[in-house]
Amino acid sequence: MTSSGSNPLTGGGRPDGPPRTGPARPAWEFLLPAAAAPARRRGRALQEALREGVRSGALARGTRLPSTRDLAADLGVSRGLVTEAYDQLVAEGYLRSGRGAGTWVTGAARRPARAVRDLAPGVGAGTALDFRPGTPDLALFPRAAWAAAHRRVLADLPHRSLGYPDPRGLPALRTALAELLTRRRGVVADPERIVVCSGVAQAVTLLGAVLRERGVREVGAEDPGSPQHALQFAAAGIDRTVPVEVDDEGLRVDRLRESGVRAVVTTPSHQFPLGVAYSPRRRTELLEWAGECDGLVVEDDYDGDFRYDRAPVGALQGLDPERVAYTGSVSKSLAPGLRLGWLLLPERLADAVVARKRLTDLGHPVLDQAQLARFLARGDYDRHLRRCQAAYRERRDAMVGALDAHFPGTRTGGIAAGLHIVAHLPDRYGPQPEFLARAAAAGVQLRPLNDYRRPAARDDAVRLVLGYAHLTPGRIAEGVRTLAGA
Repeated sequence: MTSSGSNPLTGGGRPDGPPRTGPARPAWEFLLPAAAAPARRRGRALQEALREGVRSGALARGTRLPSTRDLAADLGVSRGLVTEAYDQLVAEGYLRSGRGAGTWVTGAARRPARAVRDLAPGVGAGTALDFRPGTPDLALFPRAAWAAAHRRVLADLPHRSLGYPDPRGLPALRTALAELLTRRRGVVADPERIVVCSGVAQAVTLLGAVLRERGVREVGAEDPGSPQHALQFAAAGIDRTVPVEVDDEGLRVDRLRESGVRAVVTTPSHQFPLGVAYSPRRRTELLEWAGECDGLVVEDDYDGDFRYDRAPVGALQGLDPERVAYTGSVSKSLAPGLRLGWLLLPERLADAVVARKRLTDLGHPVLDQAQLARFLARGDYDRHLRRCQAAYRERRDAMVGALDAHFPGTRTGGIAAGLHIVAHLPDRYGPQPEFLARAAAAGVQLRPLNDYRRPAARDDAVRLVLGYAHLTPGRIAEGVRTLAGA
């Protein structure tokens, strides 16, 4: 390639070591396509090719490059183009050069990983039967209606709306959410106090950060309950999440008083994971506690729209909007990947949470908000909920029927609602650790109720939290049958 008779890209010596050896690799194998690029982008293409050669290891550390004159002649490009490419990569740290010493590859660049991992928490793997709770049927996502809303929004959205949004959310979406939540969940919904969030996770984290600014160091959480609540408060700087016992009526307010906390996160409409609805007495006691200690109840209404035996119980927030911060999302009704949720705040917290939201991300993506607003306003969301309601009722019935058939004597706890049930199997199926081991060996993935207690302890009774919404009735029957066979 050069007058030296060797290829300086692969066979040249290093100033700090012996000459590199190995089979020759002509430069034009990866530089000629760049040289053949259109004239207006030939220089950039050459830079990109050299940069990738260093990153990939094709040009190893210590490799001496040809002179600008030789490389330009071999590639059929101007010497100035090569000089500019060398200078750019020297400035970026990929190459180094010195007067009379030539141009060399540095060791600054690192070869990127070949595989890009996907850390998304999938629902099972391969052919495994996955009864773990928490996911709706993503195949029910209303793609046609969602796509129609997207097209209409892109056509109608004013240019000015693509600027930085109100950190609370688009007025159109907050108005639509206020109407929806008032009608379906019985909340007292002022659009001025609604903040659009990246799901309940961000809502709880925002609240936790504001509570910490106000001196709160401990918050209460249901036990058993969602492990995510404690993690989210911890991420916001809350020192400790105190477990508060839940029984068949809901959170035990006497234990809440004993804990000394002044804020507690709850799931009163359909407690997770026990599946009970708070009794009227407990709801009243909880609000009385909040009034006595100037406390705050955080209401996570994670699947409040799905009740199969009667109309859903209204949200707790409707009884005392100034003591309850209400949060929900479309994660269980549409899809968790949309990352769309809401937080309805008491007046005393609204400004501080909005300021924190602004600081965190400057507001939720505008197109996503506008799309959901249109989806709600046109009635598409209500139609979708009716479709899901029918499907999930059928799947819950299939789960209960399969358990009755294959595990006689099983007791299911909680109300007929939501996306999961709690199954208390007869003692003859224990101890639980052996049951879980046999299920795993048979390819059935399960979550025991004990996983949701803090701290978890050994439990020989077989008590399972079984998700069914993401499985067809046929897969549910197959899974329970396989479990029984194990």
